Amino acid sequence: MKKAFVTVAGIRTHYLHAGTGPTLLMLHGQLPGSCVEVEWGGNVQRFADAGFSVYAPDLSGFGQTDNPADASGYAFKTRIAHAQAFIDHFNPDRYSIWGSSMGTYMGCSMALEDPRVDKLVIMPSTILPPPMLDPNGPSVVPLRESVATMVQDPEPSLDLAKKVLNRVMSNKALVTDDFVQLFHKNWSGKGVLAEQGRRAVGRAPGIYQQLGRLRNRALLLWGADEALPERSLLLQRAIPGSELHVLQGCAHWPQVDRPDRTFEIVEPFLKS
Repeated sequence: MKKAFVTVAGIRTHYLHAGTGPTLLMLHGQLPGSCVEVEWGGNVQRFADAGFSVYAPDLSGFGQTDNPADASGYAFKTRIAHAQAFIDHFNPDRYSIWGSSMGTYMGCSMALEDPRVDKLVIMPSTILPPPMLDPNGPSVVPLRESVATMVQDPEPSLDLAKKVLNRVMSNKALVTDDFVQLFHKNWSGKGVLAEQGRRAVGRAPGIYQQLGRLRNRALLLWGADEALPERSLLLQRAIPGSELHVLQGCAHWPQVDRPDRTFEIVEPFLKS
């Protein structure tokens, strides 16, 4: 596996690349502490071994990628433009996008504008789905303390990092001391400054009204333990021709909670 840096959109960007074949762009979410190593882990090599050319960047302000130079760099359009500039640098004729959390929002935004995007793999997102008609009504998995509230501490501790991971994951056996330390390391230092910049921008604007324009085959992979799982059905109805899989024993990160079953679902979809 290649670990390298490239400067795109004016930002020195760390990324992983492995494999040859159809291009697959993996976009991680935007929790403080998120990065390629945390959210994608062994998935990069696994899908490379399955016949894909996998590119997985640390997005702007995350992991080993530099923070934006000024406040304007945290705007959502600018962050999406950075991800687009990254894949443009490698100039694939076609590529599929697999997004996690906010990476899903970014991937759909790119697909709406870039005709080279082939397939989409969409995982739990708090921003992308249409809103519930009654967000305070009954749900199979009621809302819990929001992650946005949990991550407002300006000095993240290991205990808080563990609490957040236990909130977004169902497989508690995977929340090891090493994984907590990795997440905390990427949240600390420049990660704190980046989170402050993102928070100043506020919540991303909804794009669910535009999803009906998508002409990409789309796979929705949702965790049954994710809060308000009913929103996955609303999202499926908003994306023409999409299919939905809901996995037991998963929450916000199915690819982390259940990587084997995730591979069994995603790999044949991408090759179909």
